[in-house]
Parts: sequence; C-alpha cells; structure tokens
Amino acid sequence: MFYSAVKKPLDEDLPAVWFLFKGNRLLARLIDQKAVLPANDDLDDLTIDLLRQQYLGNLDGTLCYTAEVDEEYDAPEGWSFQGLRRLYGRMDEELFGVAGRAVQIVDWNRTHQYCGQCGAPTGDHLRDRAKECAECGLISYPRISPAIIVLVRKDDRLLLARAHRHPPGFYSVLAGFVEPGETLEEAVAREIHEEVSIEVKDITYFGSQPWPFPNSLMVAFICDYAGGEIVLEEEELEDAGWFTTSELPPIPPKISISRSLIDWFAAEQGQRRSAEDDKLT
Repeated sequence: MFYSAVKKPLDEDLPAVWFLFKGNRLLARLIDQKAVLPANDDLDDLTIDLLRQQYLGNLDGTLCYTAEVDEEYDAPEGWSFQGLRRLYGRMDEELFGVAGRAVQIVDWNRTHQYCGQCGAPTGDHLRDRAKECAECGLISYPRISPAIIVLVRKDDRLLLARAHRHPPGFYSVLAGFVEPGETLEEAVAREIHEEVSIEVKDITYFGSQPWPFPNSLMVAFICDYAGGEIVLEEEELEDAGWFTTSELPPIPPKISISRSLIDWFAAEQGQRRSAEDDKLT
C-alpha cells in the first residue's frame, strides 16, 4: 500500500527508492527483464547530482523520493533512462503507479519555480503538495487534467474509432478532456456527439486511472447508443464503426483503462452467450 506524504519521515534510515528523471525518462536497470530503481546505497555509485528533490510517501515500508538529473548526465553502464510506457510490465504495479505520480510531480515542480501571478520565486508549501509565492501568497497545486473515456454499446457491438494519430489499423474507444463548468456526464455526451454525431443514454461510471502522459486523470464510463448515424469529425478521426468482440481490430494494450473497458465488454458478451446457450440445453 502506498501512503502519499509531503513531509519527510523522522526515521530516514528506512529503505528508500529513488525515481530519478531526465526529462520524462526514468533511470532504471533491467535485470532479467525486470526494472530495478536506485536505492539510497546506489546514489554514491551513480555519482549523480540531484535537482529539485521531492518526498513522495511510503510504499510498504520503503520511502519514495523523486528528483531530476541534469540533461547532460549520462547513465553509467548497466543503467539507462527509459520512458514509462516501455517499463510497463517490468515493474510491480504499485511501483509503476508511484512512478506515474513521480513524473507528474517532477514536471510540475520544474515548471512552477516562479509565481504565475507576480513572477517572484516560489517555495514548497509547508503542509501541502504545493508551491507558494512569498511575495503575493499565490498557491499552485500540481496540475491534473480530467478527461473522460467511454465505451458506447449497441446490442452486441461496441463503438471503436481510429484517430489520425493512431498507428495504422489501431482502434480505441472515444475520449476527450472535460471543459470548465462541465459535469463528467455532460462531457461524455458532448464528446461523443462532437466526434461521431450520435446520441447516448444511461451513462454509468466504470472506473478511473491516473494517466501520466503528461498529467491526465482518465474517468471511464459505459453508455448505450440512443440514436443517430455515425458522422466523423474528420479533423480528429479517420474512421469509426461498430464492432463485435469476434472482429476486433488492434486495440490498446493492457496498461490503459481503454483496454479494461473493452475487456469488460468482451467478458459481458461471453457471459450473455453462455446464458443463452444454457437456455437451449
């Protein structure tokens, strides 16, 4: 279990792990395809200057810290800087989750060294994860950008779309950022109508996932088709259509909540078919 905290613990002799970033890439070494992160004992051997350190919290008795390193720093033999997407599946799920938290805090810490209101230098808030301006008192918290992601179902089919930015042949469910003054449910209906022109109903919460690419909180929903024909928003989408689970195109990897939505729908359809088969026997 990870317990987030801002203040360093009094007992700093506990085991510690460091999330060290050059830009948005994490320092790690791969041992038997598993990613290992630096511990306190590794820091001297790495001969590394740490910039803008932050304490993150406690993961099962291990203290978690994050810091930046200079862009000119070269990782020593056996170590390398890796993007988080490449490290998925090579780290424990909870440790990967802390890494996602760390990269967002590092980016926020780097980009909030000065007050956005008066331009004076900022300092760390005494109690909260925040930057405080000593001149005007403005407090700036880490940025989180809420986005909705939604599975639309129509009988035994689900709606998948292919964005221009996707790799060839790749499809996913629809998603978009929440606008100011908008509820999550309103964002679902608006985004679907904007991108494919259809109406939906029975919008139901599914789950959420922090998505540190760069700082989104993905809030997932399931809803039902209510009417209309698919008309693409061509600046965003190249194609969209209804798919059964037996004819799925290439879809997102298991790292993402979009895949969780699709897997849930596939499991639901499998249960429905089994129930129908049981009625026939």
